Amino acid sequence: MKRILVTRSRAQADDFAEKLRSAGFEPIFFPVIEIQPIENNVGLERALSKLDCYEWIVFTSVNAVEVVFDQFPSLNWSEGVKVATIGPKTAEALKTRGVNPDFLPQEYVAEAILPGLGDLRGKWVLLPRAEIARKALPEAILNAGGVPHEITVYKTLPAQPDLESLEALRAGVDVITFTSPSIVQNFIAIARQNGLDPLRLPNNPLFACIGPITEQAAKEANLLNVVVAKEYTTDGLLAVLKNLEVL
Repeated sequence: MKRILVTRSRAQADDFAEKLRSAGFEPIFFPVIEIQPIENNVGLERALSKLDCYEWIVFTSVNAVEVVFDQFPSLNWSEGVKVATIGPKTAEALKTRGVNPDFLPQEYVAEAILPGLGDLRGKWVLLPRAEIARKALPEAILNAGGVPHEITVYKTLPAQPDLESLEALRAGVDVITFTSPSIVQNFIAIARQNGLDPLRLPNNPLFACIGPITEQAAKEANLLNVVVAKEYTTDGLLAVLKNLEVL
């Protein structure tokens, strides 16, 4: 049974781990990040109280959806604002809260959002995001004549896996999964802190990345033996792993 290291935050790992088990893999929880919402977020509160000033609100992660709706559960959506999301999981998180996205790009990266937003000249776009979110989307909106309003709604902080997980990594795993560039960076830092060379890990594991942005981070870190999901979701990662089992 192949051992798969699951490096995403512990709060988000259960669903993926269960799918891995069902597919005949052994998931090993190895969270390298944790999500910390911004408390008393006055900027977000003000923006949400004036949603009719925005042409679009764009959710780029499930985390952003959860923070916004957890902090403002009685939020009344203005009929004037349209909602765009990146990825089916983010869209699903909105739908469970009664909001149907107006636009979901076929490719699940920030750059694919812009064509679906229409003419943005002079129009405001609200972007509730992570503290370390990539600048590609706001820069694209700005270049299109729009006004991106970024608001940090959560931080991505380093987490420390438990001793059992570290021992599993030292013993050797078959695949290490990455679902964001920050996870790649934190994994490498944690490996080094614990006396492991991320370029020479036991068992020479495969690094499976959720999409091209994460793949780029892995390659910039000089990691070898990297594969990337064709669909940029955890289901896409699972499909890659299943395909490797067949080959």
